[in-house]
Amino acid sequence: MTNLSVNINKIATLRNARGENVPDLLKVAADCERFGAQGITVHPRPDERHIKRDDVYKLRPLVRTEFNIEGYPSEDFMELVLRVRPEQVTLVPDAPGALTSSAGWDVEPNMEFLTSIVERLREAGIRSSIFVDPDPGAVRAAARTGADRIELYTKPYADLYPTDPERAVAPFVEAAEAALRCGLGVNAGHDLSLVNLEWFHRHIQRLSEVSIGHALICDALYLGLEETIKRYKECLKNS
Repeated sequence: MTNLSVNINKIATLRNARGENVPDLLKVAADCERFGAQGITVHPRPDERHIKRDDVYKLRPLVRTEFNIEGYPSEDFMELVLRVRPEQVTLVPDAPGALTSSAGWDVEPNMEFLTSIVERLREAGIRSSIFVDPDPGAVRAAARTGADRIELYTKPYADLYPTDPERAVAPFVEAAEAALRCGLGVNAGHDLSLVNLEWFHRHIQRLSEVSIGHALICDALYLGLEETIKRYKECLKNS
């Protein structure tokens, strides 16, 4: 069964709106695990508009499943993850002021940089995942960095799914197959939801993990967090 990692950035955004501790980010993370999530994801950005560095340090001893930290591997980011030592670090190419992730790495021109980052993570015993578009060439380049996994950027899938699900998933099938041939694990994330997740999961071989935040938290406003996590996990059951 593919693991569900809940991205709790949106909980931090809501908390920060009032400058207090409601909702309690640490409690929500613990509740996500209690309700069946197999991981917690955070994406601390330089402006700390949602997850703060202090949150990351406080979450580390509390997360009992898999702790996944996403971010652009600046020196500040690397200092943070090497001190915290999560189970996984997902490398994304976001500019400092990016609203959200909007593309995967152009791996070839960044090969030397990414290889050096992956080596630092491996020396610290941290699994590395490189955020890529569904392009077999980018996947093969990611494998040459020595990374353990890729994370497929799934917004193009989510955008096309309502009108043509077969065409939407096809490039992701090809990219995942390329990853598996290269010995890479396959993660996926961005705009996956209760509407499109089951179809995606059904077509992607040996999908290790999905990281879902925005849609899951929005669904929880109507369904409650426990029921929402239950429904997302239902989408990830082996058929």
